Amino acid sequence: MPQAVQARKLHYGWIAAGLTFVTLLVAAGIRSAPGVMIVPLEGEFGWSRATISFAVSVNLVLYGLMAPFAAAVMDRIGLRRTMALALAVLAAGVLATTLMSRPWHMVLLWGVVVGGGSGTIALVLGATVVSRWFDAYRGTVMGVLSAATATGQLVFLPQMAMLVEAWGWREAVMLIAAAAALLAPVIWIFMRDRPADVGLWPVGATEAPPAPVRAGNPAVAAIEALRDGMRHRDFWLLAGTFFVCGLSTNGLVGTHLIPACFDHGIPEVKAAGLLALMGIFDIVGTTLSGWLTDRWDPRKLLFWYYSLRGLSLIFLDLAFGPDVFGLWLFAVFYGLDWIATVPPTVKLTAEAFGRERAGVMFGWIFAAHQVGAATAAFLAGWIRTDLGDYWLAFVGAGLACLAAAAMSLLIGGGRLARPAAEAA
Repeated sequence: MPQAVQARKLHYGWIAAGLTFVTLLVAAGIRSAPGVMIVPLEGEFGWSRATISFAVSVNLVLYGLMAPFAAAVMDRIGLRRTMALALAVLAAGVLATTLMSRPWHMVLLWGVVVGGGSGTIALVLGATVVSRWFDAYRGTVMGVLSAATATGQLVFLPQMAMLVEAWGWREAVMLIAAAAALLAPVIWIFMRDRPADVGLWPVGATEAPPAPVRAGNPAVAAIEALRDGMRHRDFWLLAGTFFVCGLSTNGLVGTHLIPACFDHGIPEVKAAGLLALMGIFDIVGTTLSGWLTDRWDPRKLLFWYYSLRGLSLIFLDLAFGPDVFGLWLFAVFYGLDWIATVPPTVKLTAEAFGRERAGVMFGWIFAAHQVGAATAAFLAGWIRTDLGDYWLAFVGAGLACLAAAAMSLLIGGGRLARPAAEAA
């Protein structure tokens, strides 16, 4: 490797990470849109909150289930093609939702098309980019990329809420469709699949990485990874804790906090501001979590993250009040913990299953995250429709977080087991 090439001031890995950050940010904006659409759709079409929540739950399930297959597709056709194609699908699917008039239209478009497209560029994209482009700073970079999902709320939610209030929900989704459409050609031009494509080693590498092994059939590769993972206790513990992570964030708070605020007389724009505030503090919390993951035991970090999150959800109902001070305090506290669980989970996954399989295995663990999110999105909507409020949903999620905290300490049992085939 020529010394001049290695000595460039700005390694292209940072450019790849920046492009990935923007992609995850736009995908997060699209994924968070149902939070400001539920009340307008109820008013325009007369659909119940349970009906709308079902479409959101389909979106969340596909968002998760696509992840392991997307990781295998990235190995097969490359990051650049996968990202550009997914953004084009998202732009088309989101724009088509402006024409829907029946509940099954929302299930098909928002649930299937948008869910599948966003799942292709989920957090597994960040895990794959980090494993390919970085030998150093992995935890920190993964923390920043994870924070992009909250930053998407920060950038898009207040604007969408204001558009919904001033013009209507269709104009709001047009905004996020345009963002995806504009980003797709940028990714096609500037993104690169691996450091070798630009004559470099990964950031911080002291030797050349092994030659990539191309997956044959992406679906077969993903299924084989799941089969291997299911044989090991650590896979179930990681998937179980991440199930609770999705249940308590995207599915519950991300989908139902704004409608819950509306139930207590808090306007949508102000409620969207709460989620945006969470986004601000999640940038800090998740980036700090990545830094801590490079230095501390990730199991202990997960224990504290889930414990504090659970307690905040159990007492959330007390925060709803006329002065909304308690909600602002909740937004700050919960924002710091929103997805701080991602960097420790990614690190534990890589340690358990190896660098080359980290993307696909994290894809399956992330699928469990989204199944949890879908479960909460649907059940919370059903609880609100049947009981008239969200109290039981918030408390139940808080108790689940406390259980996940205990599970976190069991991961590895002192050491992380690798699959037998890799050990051999």
